[in-house]
Amino acid sequence: MHRIGLGLLAFVVLFLSACAKAPLHRQESYVFGTRVEVLVAGLAEARARPAATAVLREFDRLHRTYHAWQPSELSDVNAAFAAGREIEVSQEMANFIVDAQRLAAASDGLFDPGIGGLIRLWGFQSDDFQARLPDTAALEAWRTAKPGIGDVRVEGTRVSSRNKAVAIDFGGYLKGVALDRAVAILKAQGVSNALINIGGNVMAMGNKNGEPWRVGIQHPRHPGPLATIDLRDGEAIGTSGDYQRYFELDGKRYCHLLDPRRGEPVSHTQALTVLVEARSGAGTLSDAGSKPLFIAGPDWPSAARKMGIDKVLRVDAEGRIQVSQAMRSRLEFVDGAEKLVQP
Repeated sequence: MHRIGLGLLAFVVLFLSACAKAPLHRQESYVFGTRVEVLVAGLAEARARPAATAVLREFDRLHRTYHAWQPSELSDVNAAFAAGREIEVSQEMANFIVDAQRLAAASDGLFDPGIGGLIRLWGFQSDDFQARLPDTAALEAWRTAKPGIGDVRVEGTRVSSRNKAVAIDFGGYLKGVALDRAVAILKAQGVSNALINIGGNVMAMGNKNGEPWRVGIQHPRHPGPLATIDLRDGEAIGTSGDYQRYFELDGKRYCHLLDPRRGEPVSHTQALTVLVEARSGAGTLSDAGSKPLFIAGPDWPSAARKMGIDKVLRVDAEGRIQVSQAMRSRLEFVDGAEKLVQP
């Protein structure tokens, strides 16, 4: 028996209780393999719509440029690595690689966009993946090669790899970059109050017509939220969960979050959420930071310190909840979930 989960619904639920008389413009699209939405508060439709449209246009550009398994600038880079060739890239691409290397080093390699080959072996580089285990010999060959983003050399806009097995997949990075890019675009368009949601990776600007933007942290095993939180101006929240993209074989769940050290899906964590306070690159860190903490499992406090993240909520494989001290005061648990919080 097998089952496949695509995680098509946003895993952070938005609570939109603003007064109906107050302006609240909303636009949606489907980008990065998920539903995205931009909400602009306090502006007339004539000003809010072009601003939100500009954001969605940039999201589409990023998605097409850095697609990991369809023809794109990124797929050209991966083909060059596999052939042992150097390749000229855009300045933006070079900057992303250098930034990803920085984040990978801070996470001791638990965040590593250079494991695209491993993601492909497990079948997650597909819009319609199959419930199957990877070929044993191919998986062992990948483990032997030990490719990673640190193998990539960047000299200006010329990039190459010391390891032909490196294949970049920005799936755990680009949504965060897009959040930061959205804020810059909206500010340039005169927007001060907005909420950007990319499949549950959320960033807040200002407030919602005088009230905080409130979001819910999705329960990993039941419909609806586990807890809610009010976001402050410039804060970003990111969640990694084993319920977003996964398949089950013989009663075992295999999620898309892979441990680069073992080359296998993580099984000790159901969900992990990070809240990043207002700072430069908050969106990027909220996306990239949740993955290594998810993979670290019981060692998440140490990984969080290394990543500079102090607000964390983790749900382990048994459904028990762990919350950092800095995060606890920000949460409002739903339906008695606080009883599952470990002391």
